[in-house]
Amino acid sequence: AGKKKLYAHIGTGNFHEENARLYCDHSLLTCDERITAEVKNIFEFFQNNYKRTPFRYLLVSPFNARKRFLELISEEIRNARRQHDAYIILKLNNLVDEELIAKLYQASQEGVKIKIIVRGTCSLIPGVKGMSENIEAVSIVDRFLEHSRVYIFGNDGHELMYISSADWMQRNLDYRIEVTT
Repeated sequence: AGKKKLYAHIGTGNFHEENARLYCDHSLLTCDERITAEVKNIFEFFQNNYKRTPFRYLLVSPFNARKRFLELISEEIRNARRQHDAYIILKLNNLVDEELIAKLYQASQEGVKIKIIVRGTCSLIPGVKGMSENIEAVSIVDRFLEHSRVYIFGNDGHELMYISSADWMQRNLDYRIEVTT
């Protein structure tokens, strides 16, 4: 109808042809204006990195992702304290960020059920009484390298599911542009 329409692809991996033969990823192709406008803002930031815009629908490292992940874990802690369903499921390649690991330990101690599926490094120690007894972690290696990052939060019965390019590592959360939706 003579109008410009934006589309955005957000994925858990990259488009490298050789890697695509080995890696399994997830992606979202959308024309949702809330998301496409914010993806456009990311590319504008690449051109003019002195202009920063707030992100409401995307979690973007290093701007708001770490803060939002901590808030989501805190919300599960509040749910557990109210005796509501409280759980977190994380599928990622690496879990080494000390601040997020400390928050996951706190969540476990408050009764949040946490399941972690990790392909690479996991610095969290699951199943320790009084510290991480509500955390279960499994390592996954398959024919294809599991590359996707998926984060699920119970959210008091209104489950929130995210896909991301970011592992929970300081470099991914604080020093790179990474997108979660």
